[in-house]
Amino acid sequence: MTKPVRSGRAHIAMFSIAAHGHVNPSLEVIRELVARGHRVTYAIPRVFAEKVAEAGAEPVVYRSTLPSPDDDPSAWGSTLLDNVEPFLEDAIQALPQLIDSYEGGVGDRPDLVLHDIASYPARVLAHRWGVPAVSLSPNLVAWEGYEEEVAEPMWAEPRATARGRAYYERFGNWLAENGIERHPDAFAGRPERSIVLIPKVLQPNADRVDEAVYSFVGACQGDRAAQGGWERPAGAERVLLVSLGSSFTKQPGFYRECVKAFGDLPGWHVVLQVGRHVTAADLGDVPGNVEVRSWVPQLAILREADAFVTHAGAGGCQEGLATATPMVAVPQAVDQFGNADMLQGLGVARHVPRDEADAATLRAAVLALVGDPEVRRRLVSLRADMAAEGGTRRAADLIEAELPQGGPR
Repeated sequence: MTKPVRSGRAHIAMFSIAAHGHVNPSLEVIRELVARGHRVTYAIPRVFAEKVAEAGAEPVVYRSTLPSPDDDPSAWGSTLLDNVEPFLEDAIQALPQLIDSYEGGVGDRPDLVLHDIASYPARVLAHRWGVPAVSLSPNLVAWEGYEEEVAEPMWAEPRATARGRAYYERFGNWLAENGIERHPDAFAGRPERSIVLIPKVLQPNADRVDEAVYSFVGACQGDRAAQGGWERPAGAERVLLVSLGSSFTKQPGFYRECVKAFGDLPGWHVVLQVGRHVTAADLGDVPGNVEVRSWVPQLAILREADAFVTHAGAGGCQEGLATATPMVAVPQAVDQFGNADMLQGLGVARHVPRDEADAATLRAAVLALVGDPEVRRRLVSLRADMAAEGGTRRAADLIEAELPQGGPR
């Protein structure tokens, strides 16, 4: 049972990191909250400030030490500790900046804190201010048994090292210094309240997720008009989009296999997004039916596309489902492997491991999916189920229900 929605203008503070997959899912929710009359401030590194402002929020810019979206993916390292240490380092140095901004320059303290799952300072600030904190999760969440089944085996080896012990000690000390008596794992992975911005069908073990904490609202996409449109070229009977998202795009060999698989395929037009680290010149001879782009308005193309070769990031998965587009999932890292398995289990995709993604395999997978009427039927059914989850408006309703009932501070 949800709390009664509080009327009146509140100050809601959103906190995130400079990553497309973490910022983009929140923007339509922010836009809706602003449209309802709330003041929304949004703490974000400068590279995303303009995008945040376009959604109607007031950017609160802070300096980040995390790799930027334009950096080579290798900047994140290759081990689990390589991946997690930068978030703690960034949180420790960002917190004083955010305290200064909110307690000195913003004008008033928030009534509620919204935060991305990677924004550790947000939870510390909510504790400091004594206000509710709500997580906006752009991907899967923990279920009952997650720690025993996933986290503990994954962390067993790193925890046994001096480096791993030092990481946990530093994290625990930082929390204690800020008055928080929680283990780092629980602090990072077990929010008190979370709005999950993915459809429930993409959540592993969804029947074991605590729905008193986690509310699935499905895709919150909006019209994305500001990103530009895209039209199917004249004479294109079929359209294929190939995109590995924004972070794992330094894959010239994979793109060459895609050109080999789909170049000059009769009736097909291919949009090949290659990111900032690869150019058309790296791909050799590119046939006329292949459009090579460093960036694309993905949702606009998917509304026209007949198939989607994706890395199976959470955003791409739900955009594929929301547009009823068959997918070939070639995961690159982290949660993408599980997402690929979920999509395949739903009967709307093929999971092709990265080392098996040659031209023949990719072509066969795409043609099989597009030619299967059962895949189409399932996609249409899933699209309807996602729409029923409520999306942006339900997310905003649930956030408003968490506002203190006594009125704005």
